[in-house]
Amino acid sequence: MPSTVTVGGFYGDEGKGKIVSYLAMKDNPSIAVRGGVGPNAGHTIEHNNKKYKVRMLPSAFLNPNTRLLIGPGVVVSTDVLLKEIEEFGVKDRSFVDYQCGIIEESHKKIDSEGRLKESIGSTGTGTGPANADRAMRTLRLAKDVESLALYLDDIPNAISFALERKEKVLVEGTQGTFLSLWHGTYPYVTSKDVTASGICADVGIGPKNVDDVVIVFKSFVTRVGGGPLKNEISPEQAIIKGWQEIGTVTGRQRRAADFDFDLAKRAIMLNSATQIALTKLDVVFPECAHMQSFSDLSSPAKYFIKTIEDQLKVPVTLIGTGPDVNDIVDRREQ
Repeated sequence: MPSTVTVGGFYGDEGKGKIVSYLAMKDNPSIAVRGGVGPNAGHTIEHNNKKYKVRMLPSAFLNPNTRLLIGPGVVVSTDVLLKEIEEFGVKDRSFVDYQCGIIEESHKKIDSEGRLKESIGSTGTGTGPANADRAMRTLRLAKDVESLALYLDDIPNAISFALERKEKVLVEGTQGTFLSLWHGTYPYVTSKDVTASGICADVGIGPKNVDDVVIVFKSFVTRVGGGPLKNEISPEQAIIKGWQEIGTVTGRQRRAADFDFDLAKRAIMLNSATQIALTKLDVVFPECAHMQSFSDLSSPAKYFIKTIEDQLKVPVTLIGTGPDVNDIVDRREQ
């Protein structure tokens, strides 16, 4: 920090919500701003034995000092957003850009039937059709929605003002690099670019104002829906390994595979990543559960991390060792 962009390195589901929550609580940014697509991306956060599922607000809401912003490139489900603002008690610090697009019921209907649902495996949240209407310049914007009037702001200006004052800004991406419309496994992708460059464009932060890009990798690879997955294991094998997961938004079982070094190298390249956050180390190495010191990790776990650093040429600075936000080895301080 002062400005850090956090993005997913594989196909989403890497644990970005946990990493963003930890950074928000540990580094105390004045602003957390969400870019990305919209409510088709769900982040799950656990803290003090309570589980939170968030689809519209930044995952930094656990820090009461952090303002929660949504950049103009994001399409918004008004119902989901207002529900989260109420549920998390953040009415006084949640803001949406005037130019955010609005998802209508018609978009959800289109997204829940036909080709998008059957062949691509769309989430049915309406984000793709809404972004299509945005491209056609017919989409309604947040500034036209009365129920959002109290939450409207100029988000790029708010970010710029914070950076001028040397305040910390945390930029949160959604989905994962290989779900990018430009750089992913087309057509099994989301409806826009979700690499670091795209996320920065979404929120209105220029490339010279980015200090760090934290790319989040899970200790194994998962993806939901169709599309290629190198060295995919069977659902039965995933259960045996303890890798069985359910998507936050879709409720579908995630497909699984071993950590993909070639895919990770390309993700590093596409995002200009300066740090790696590695999540779910405890799933692959159960003996490391809940640890917070690198020295306490097992030798096989340390070897795995060293192999990642040697092959990817980027330091692993944050290591997730359990579901709670604070189940983290923070090597920035070690």
